[in-house]
Amino acid sequence: MSQLFIVSVVCPDRTGLIAALAECLFDLGANLGDAAFAVLGRGAEFSAVCDMPDGIAPAAVEAALKALPETEGGEVSVRAFAFAAEQDHTGRTTHAIEVGGGDRPGLVARLAEVFQQYGANIVRLNSTRSGRGSAASYLVRIAAYIPEETSASCLNTVANTAGELGLTCRIDPV
Repeated sequence: MSQLFIVSVVCPDRTGLIAALAECLFDLGANLGDAAFAVLGRGAEFSAVCDMPDGIAPAAVEAALKALPETEGGEVSVRAFAFAAEQDHTGRTTHAIEVGGGDRPGLVARLAEVFQQYGANIVRLNSTRSGRGSAASYLVRIAAYIPEETSASCLNTVANTAGELGLTCRIDPV
């Protein structure tokens, strides 16, 4: 038997961070499921669903991760994961979308509303901003599940929203 945990680490970004986290989890017997990592400013965020052997408590996993020099100055959380480890069809990516250009406050909210309107699910979203003020640029990358019957309308609305804001839009089927 096994148990599912959700592992979350937010700490300063350091070279070797993922290697240290993955090795520690492996040594504890974890099998990584869905996982994500991102550099956020000068920090980093790692999260993963881990299939752990029975008999290992979340507190023991948390303590082992907190003891790593790479997580110093950060926050580690390990708790039971109450959801299924496997995604349903709405967790499958059908399209990769990139919208970029100048920084437009509210862009993510507007795009999210478009996806909701067409019954689409954002599977993963990543955004980066560089520069400040009028020189700032922004790039949003979205992996989305879009139902086939609303796909054309949804993607046209995404492209039109980007165009109205003077942004570029790239859409690739997956």
